[in-house]
Amino acid sequence: MLERLAKERRARLAAERLLEQKKRELQSANQQLALHARALSEEIVEQRQGLARALSEAASLKGQNSQVLSDLEHATSLARIAQTRLWDALETVRDGFAVFDGNLRLVAANRAWLTFFEGEIALSQGVTYDAVLKIAAQHGLIELDGRDPLDWHHEMTARIRRAQIEPCVVRLAGGRHLNLIDRWGSDGDLVCLTQDITITIRREAELQEARDRAEAANRAKSAFLANMSHEIRTPMNGVVGMADLLCETEMTEDQRLFAETIRSSGEALLTIINDVLDYSRIEAERMQLYPEPFDLERCLHEVMLLLQPAAREKGLRLLVDFDLFLPTRFIADPGRMRQVLTNLIGNAVKFTLRGHVLARVVGIELADETYELHVTVEDTGIGIAPEHVEHIFGQFNQVDSASNRKFEGTGLGLAITRQLIEMMGGSVWVDSVPGEGSCFGFRVPLTPAEPREEVDKPSTPIRLKCAMVVDDLLINRVILERQLETYGLQVTLCRSAAEALKVIEDGGVFDLVLTDHEMPGMTGLDLAQRLREGGMRVPILLLTSDPEAAQAMAGAGGDLTGIMQKPVLRSDLFRTLQDLSCIPPEPEEPVPPPAPEAPPEQGRQMRVLAAEDNRTNQLVFRKMVKEFDIALEFAGNGREAVEIWDGWQPDLIFMDISMPEMDGREATRAIRAAEAGSTRHVPIVALTAHAMAGDAESILAAGIDHYLTKPLKKSAIAERIAAHCPPEARPPLPAGMEV
Repeated sequence: MLERLAKERRARLAAERLLEQKKRELQSANQQLALHARALSEEIVEQRQGLARALSEAASLKGQNSQVLSDLEHATSLARIAQTRLWDALETVRDGFAVFDGNLRLVAANRAWLTFFEGEIALSQGVTYDAVLKIAAQHGLIELDGRDPLDWHHEMTARIRRAQIEPCVVRLAGGRHLNLIDRWGSDGDLVCLTQDITITIRREAELQEARDRAEAANRAKSAFLANMSHEIRTPMNGVVGMADLLCETEMTEDQRLFAETIRSSGEALLTIINDVLDYSRIEAERMQLYPEPFDLERCLHEVMLLLQPAAREKGLRLLVDFDLFLPTRFIADPGRMRQVLTNLIGNAVKFTLRGHVLARVVGIELADETYELHVTVEDTGIGIAPEHVEHIFGQFNQVDSASNRKFEGTGLGLAITRQLIEMMGGSVWVDSVPGEGSCFGFRVPLTPAEPREEVDKPSTPIRLKCAMVVDDLLINRVILERQLETYGLQVTLCRSAAEALKVIEDGGVFDLVLTDHEMPGMTGLDLAQRLREGGMRVPILLLTSDPEAAQAMAGAGGDLTGIMQKPVLRSDLFRTLQDLSCIPPEPEEPVPPPAPEAPPEQGRQMRVLAAEDNRTNQLVFRKMVKEFDIALEFAGNGREAVEIWDGWQPDLIFMDISMPEMDGREATRAIRAAEAGSTRHVPIVALTAHAMAGDAESILAAGIDHYLTKPLKKSAIAERIAAHCPPEARPPLPAGMEV
């Protein structure tokens, strides 16, 4: 029983332990099941959330797809509208437009481009560019000007293959002109634009025709001006020449007034003609400048001397203020510079009734060793109203239309002056106060034609006090007088060697004598010898244009202290005066009365031939040279001039340019041809009434040495005769005559 109880107890305990174990296993399985269930639940939740998101995204994508479809439809509509508008615009444009793809097949073209082939062949999309060229060439659509159609086709094919296609103009069979503009696109397409430039070509032809007519009219105007100049100057030569000769005769006061009025009126008319011709040249852009070294100070004094008679009649003082620190020689066109100065100073004299006219020259040296000169002309005249200052340099303008009727003129002088100064690279200005005066000025850059001076070089004082200047030319005497007075010397002027000897005989005492070389009656060398023979020991300077020849003629006699080149530079004169101031003066010996002049050696007369077909001009020429010791012959035309030259062998020929049968140029060429191969060369001076641009060049090109413009001046004729007198001939000019 006990065993059974014990066994049963053991069995119950074992069952309890097994039950506990199963409970623990069941509890563990429940925990695993709970964890799995929780994980499954979370996964289901996530799947539900993902499904919800997917459903939401699907709904959103469905909405977006609808929006995209809507936008696509809108964009397609806009593109269709834009394309329609583009092609409507291209169809509206008159120019042809076409597009070819990369294979050069037609993609699209507007009606204007297709109309070009209308009536010949209907083009459609897909046609090649090469086929288009062949159609144009073979169907005669292009005017080939005799070229082969295949050659034209090859040229156009090669053109279109270039990376940069140059525009090309073709002419259609109907007369139209097309400008072909082709360009490669970024995607390889070829864009073609065809412009109808027929109207442009026609307008260019009309413009060219108008330009040709204008140039022909301008040439006709120039020829007309040249012919009118000749026709006016030829009779004016007789008027002015005869009036000039008439003024030299004995007349009553009324007769002299009439003769001088004729002469001044003729010269005023010539001034007007010159102004019109100059302005015509400037307007046609044919005015040229010929720069060369010239003496600006001398030019200024010459202009002042020319205007001195007009100023003297009004009681005006003409003054010159030339900066002492400036060089006097520059490189410019001397003729045009003289014209500018004459215009400005002449205007000042004309519009000034009392007071003075002052010409002032100052300047500064620039970095490139040129000088910027400022030239002003100040007067005490009527002045200019402020409203007229801006127009004073215009053509045909004068100071005041109401008050200037008493002042004659063309109104072109200042316009020409401004144009000339601007051609020289300068500018012109004016300042004026009505009733008080005006100041006209210009600035111009000029290159000096003198050697540079040392700025810090010590300066020797000039101790000379009195000087005598002997020169037969008035302008030379005036310039030397003003230069010497600047250095503190008192100056006595003599126009001839005989006058200088008379001044010495009358007791004149001087520290310095300056004498010209070539003078009528007695040369400067002869004067120096006479002064030395009379006991004068003061320095004697010879002024000559040929120092080497003068030195050779002077020899080693010691009559001269020095020889100076003409024109005398102010700087050279200053240094010479300094050097002479360092030489102690020798005691003067009493000057005996000059010995009577030996009679000049008798030589032959100088032979002068004048070729002139106009009888009046022959008479004027004969009267002008009647006082000259020359043998004069006349020829009525160029052929007679050549015949007389060949038989008479003149020393100088005055040759009129416009003559019948053979003009002056042809006659000169014939003489030069006959002189070829020999030592003979007769100086020929042309007489011309032409004054247009190019006349001087054509005249000198014929072999002429010099030319004079009509109306002739007695002084100009005398200057040429004196310059070409041979050594074996007698002096042709009267003693003491100025040239």
